[in-house]
This record gives sequence, C-alpha cells and structure tokens, in this order.
Amino acid sequence: MNSNDICLLLGATGVGKTVHGLEELGEPPSTLPTVGTNLTDLKLKKKKVTLRELGGCMGPIWPSYFKDCSSVIFMVDSANIAQISASCIQLLSVLSAEPLHNASVLILFNKRDMPCTMSLIEIKSLFRMDDIIASATQPITTQELSARSGQGLQEVLSWLESITVK
Repeated sequence: MNSNDICLLLGATGVGKTVHGLEELGEPPSTLPTVGTNLTDLKLKKKKVTLRELGGCMGPIWPSYFKDCSSVIFMVDSANIAQISASCIQLLSVLSAEPLHNASVLILFNKRDMPCTMSLIEIKSLFRMDDIIASATQPITTQELSARSGQGLQEVLSWLESITVK
C-alpha cells in the first residue's frame, strides 16, 4: 500500500459531497457542485488519507478510479426520497466492482438537518440496507451526517482513522 491511503467519496449529484470552509469553525460550510474530481488530503492521528471526491455526473467513469483506493464513502441525500432508489442502484454497482471487494465502505446519510427527512429506520428500509450488508463482501458502516452543520463529521474522521490503521 502507498504511504497514504486513498478514499473515494461517491454519491449522486446534489447529495452534498463537497464541503468548503471546514477550517472556519463556527461557520456552516458551504457546498458546491463538483465538476470533475476534488482531492483533499486529511492528516489523521496516525496516517494521511487522500479523499478523492468524484462528481455524481461522473458515475459512468467511477470504476476507472476503483483500483487505487482502499476505502469508499458513499453519500446518500436522505432528504431526497425520489433519489434514494437510484442511489441504491449506484451503491450496488460500486459494491459489486471487483477492485473494491476488500475496501472498507461507509454509507453516509446526509442532510439529516433538513426538516423533511425520514427517520433513519425508514431510509434504511427503503434503501434495503440489511440486504445490502448481508450480500456485500466488504465491511459496511452506516452513519448519519449533516455536512452543512458539521454534525457527524468527527465520526467520519474517526471511521477513516479506524480503517486506515492496520
């Protein structure tokens, strides 16, 4: 493995993958649409991880990035019920990709701060989370997140730390 791990950040267009302004504490970060790919180096306690975010519209070419990564964060917009089934199909294609069979996977249900979101139990049921976890070859973790408020971001960093320290 290279000196720093690569974690792919994937998800449909508009789920809130791109967060800018994390360095200004107290201010809610802004989110922007991704054109192409964004690279962010994260210095964790024991390791450096490069987060490679791929825009949702790049879905057809995501597989060309799979061979270089050791983990995947897949983000779902929990406020957009119409998009959940499409996200589920995207996730299944990611999980079935040969290069990712041993990758650690974190599924993030984003926009938990929105008033119209379903409960996590409802979303997981609609998403068929139990079936996905049962049939996947990868270790899968699920978490709630509000990228805009920052709620849940520390848990994401903790997950990255736990899977990169082998």
